[in-house]
Amino acid sequence: MTPLPRGSTVRKDAGLYGYERALRRAGLTPIAGVDEAGRGACAGPLVAAAVILPEGGSGIVPELADSKLLTEKARERCYAQIMRRALDWSVVVVGSAECDQLGMHVANVEALRRSLARLSHRPSYVLTDGFPVDGLGVPGLAVWKGDRVAACIAAASVVAKVTRDRIMTAMHDEFPLYDFAVHKGYVTREHQEALMQHGPCPQHRRRFVNVRRVDGREVYAVSEEAKTFESVESVQSVESVQSVEVSR
Repeated sequence: MTPLPRGSTVRKDAGLYGYERALRRAGLTPIAGVDEAGRGACAGPLVAAAVILPEGGSGIVPELADSKLLTEKARERCYAQIMRRALDWSVVVVGSAECDQLGMHVANVEALRRSLARLSHRPSYVLTDGFPVDGLGVPGLAVWKGDRVAACIAAASVVAKVTRDRIMTAMHDEFPLYDFAVHKGYVTREHQEALMQHGPCPQHRRRFVNVRRVDGREVYAVSEEAKTFESVESVQSVESVQSVEVSR
């Protein structure tokens, strides 16, 4: 990854489209944003998206913001606007088995690379959310909280999030015991209860600690009355059960 071109500055009050404007003033266009959804979930796929928004008013997406800050209905509205307005976009879905095989960091980087490679327009510059991604083939910049300050990253976050949510909602029909349509594979009290009662399904990621614990490697008991979780490690509550990936 590279810093912004010499002479390019982005003011703190530049708004969501400030990075794109600064890069275009430096002669860099088109500009792609990439982001992912599902990295912290213990079930379901990792989804990455790349989006190029056009210049001018046609590239202004109503209600656009970090997908995590939007309601489900607002995300759907933004998604429809992005599909209508984007100069180019792509989505990559990495299944849970491949996430286990690669490890989440490698899977995340690979998904972002693939999403960029699938664009039909080759960008002149790439903005990524939070951390640098090598091997993109074009100059780029990692932007801290990029999905909150760069429009193309925010658009990619919406596309990735909506795509993954739809996948997880459809997955509920195949695995109704886990209620994937509600928590989308992230660790909640209800998800952990179902996981401990029924064990993992093929969509759970075996590299995650809370999945490994109920996959015959460690023993949990569920208290039906208190609805608390006890283990050989004396876990106090589901809030202390984290989806931490472990190395093999």
